[in-house]
Amino acid sequence: MRLIKIFLLAILLNYLPLSASNSEVINQIKIEGNNRITDEIILMFSQIDVGKDITSSAVNEIIKNLYETNFFNNVSVVFEDNLVLIIVDEAPIIDKVIFTGLKAKKIEKKIRDNLKLKSRNSYNEFQISQEVNTIETTLKTLGYYFSKVEAHVETLENNMINLEYKIDIGSKAKIRKISFLGNKIFKDKKLKSIIVSEEYKFWKFISGKKYLQEQLTEIDKRLLKNFYLSRGFYNIKINTSFAKLINDDEFEIIFNIDPGKKINFNEMRIVFPDNFTKSNYKDLEDLFEKLKGEKYSINSVEKILNEIDKITIQEEFKSSRAYIKENLANNMLNIDFIIEESTKYVVEKINIFGNNITQENVIRNQLELDEGDPFSEILTKKTENNIKSLNFFKSVNTQILGGENLNSKIINFEVSEKPTGEVMAGAGGGTEGGTLFFGVKENNYLGKGLSVDANATISAEAFKGKFSVRNPNYKNSDKSTFFNIQAIEIDQLKNFGYKTNRTGFELGTGFEYLEDLNLNLSTSTFVEKIETDSTASSRQKSQAGNYLDTFAKLNFDLDKRNQKFKTSEGYRSNYNIQIPIISDTNTLTNSYNYKIYSELFENQISSFSFFVKTATSISGDDVKLTERLSMPSNKLRGFVRGKVGPKDGNDYIGGNFVTSVNLQTSLPILFENSQNLDAVIFFDAANIWGVDYDSSIDDASNVRSSIGIGVDYLTVVGPLSFSLSQVISKSDNDAEETFRFNLGTTF
Repeated sequence: MRLIKIFLLAILLNYLPLSASNSEVINQIKIEGNNRITDEIILMFSQIDVGKDITSSAVNEIIKNLYETNFFNNVSVVFEDNLVLIIVDEAPIIDKVIFTGLKAKKIEKKIRDNLKLKSRNSYNEFQISQEVNTIETTLKTLGYYFSKVEAHVETLENNMINLEYKIDIGSKAKIRKISFLGNKIFKDKKLKSIIVSEEYKFWKFISGKKYLQEQLTEIDKRLLKNFYLSRGFYNIKINTSFAKLINDDEFEIIFNIDPGKKINFNEMRIVFPDNFTKSNYKDLEDLFEKLKGEKYSINSVEKILNEIDKITIQEEFKSSRAYIKENLANNMLNIDFIIEESTKYVVEKINIFGNNITQENVIRNQLELDEGDPFSEILTKKTENNIKSLNFFKSVNTQILGGENLNSKIINFEVSEKPTGEVMAGAGGGTEGGTLFFGVKENNYLGKGLSVDANATISAEAFKGKFSVRNPNYKNSDKSTFFNIQAIEIDQLKNFGYKTNRTGFELGTGFEYLEDLNLNLSTSTFVEKIETDSTASSRQKSQAGNYLDTFAKLNFDLDKRNQKFKTSEGYRSNYNIQIPIISDTNTLTNSYNYKIYSELFENQISSFSFFVKTATSISGDDVKLTERLSMPSNKLRGFVRGKVGPKDGNDYIGGNFVTSVNLQTSLPILFENSQNLDAVIFFDAANIWGVDYDSSIDDASNVRSSIGIGVDYLTVVGPLSFSLSQVISKSDNDAEETFRFNLGTTF
């Protein structure tokens, strides 16, 4: 409409005596119709002044310029007797933008952020339809596909208006079914576990992934493609994805998949610049030989590229980059990994924007390069990932700009902060009784990157309270520090002949010693009171009293898992030693835990774990009751927790040594049509032995073992886990537990 006005005015102006070829000098300028907008502002946008020449084309330009400000509904210009008369009709000012029909504040905020017409802006009636479309589109991204929006204008005094959007949000579009066309290789259940979107189930009342959202569907397509690429399907195509309306508010999402044929790796090589040290890449060339003939996997290719990046950085060719050149023939893939040196740049400046709460030094601690260093795209991307891993920000965007010099770069990191506080509560039940849990946690306290956590756990036998503070970047270094205070009260009189009250603190530091190898050092001091009952043995009664213990702890953790949750390959190795410094019993504790994962068959994940722990007194005294070892319940299923091993009268007293071996494999075929059920079969073997004061009750020769099946089921109140076990071997004193379950959630 506005363009039509401009066009008509331009035609009218053609009949004026002024022509484009003949210009006249402006002697006077008058402006009429403006109340709110000053003459000076109008003249600034008109780009005319007294003493300048004016033509008909210049008049057209004045009109165009003033319309583009969005300040006016109508603009006209008259030139006569060297006088320019500008007549304007000011657009109303929006006082308030009102939404009715929205209950959730976060939805309203998201809509407001996307709109152009805001409070104190000039009102433009021609933008309303566009704004309505924006609201409807925004609601669709949140799953509201059936919303209706109407815009209404309320006229106020002083050329002000209220702009109201009446919204019938409707119900969310539920995903009733997810289907895969063309998929004949993998079970639908497996593909559903890969994607983000979920089928609607009544117990998933917390999850928003059960509703149709376009952006999630796009993520799903990428996830599916990467999954097939990691399984040897080099030519995978996700041709289409569309949603089909099943009934009033439910959709079926359909993914059309063309997997193509599986291919294998053939020849792989690295193409080097002349000045590279080729011997540094010998391990990779050995890997090429191992991969030859194996099925193609994009994960393997990316791993090789990452290793090349690491080596080239170590060689100080920080401006180099690696890319691949592929050649497919007869379902065999040849790959050249080509390294070339790009133009060498220096980092001139690194800017950080958007951190209103988080202190800048917290973010700068994550930088992999600094001002004055050679510029590296690799290290820049790694820095971006480091900042994301803080989990303080909704988004992290990186912008690389040219510097003042031709060989310099400016790097901008723009972050968008998110809430970092958590309030947690939980309840659970099982064969061992019920528990309650509650806590408060802030992951970015005062914007300093400090983690502050206070929580408590209550059960029939115990109370555990803990307050902890962790600084992940002590004095702007890559070392972390932590401090915690604990209070524990445990009543074990019924089964173990004692109860204890223990309070103390721990102070420590941690850092990455080598790649994936983390080292933690700490010292702890505890005050403890042990009480025994009248039925306890004389040796147990002799340990009743008050204790003050100070320990030093050292922990090595090597984590080579491909992912921390639902691990499918890799291993984790952990060693811990606790050394007494000031102690009445001088107990030295060592433990080692190793677990390896492997995908033996498609979707079938197996694991093997080995665990050993020792507690010995270096002064020759008895190991204190509370420092003696019990069998961890997850290491030996089929037995009652704590009721395995040496027994003194009626009391289980634990041992000085514990060891276990665990084998486990998933059973994907058992519940292949359910996303909420997972099953495993397992074999556990373990032993616990060692008594300081009476060798007659030592259980060194009594290996315990069991086999069984375990099931995890996601219910409306949280995960339900249960196991059914058959004991193979045991000691006479051991208490069996054929069936075990646990139910609980956090909310």
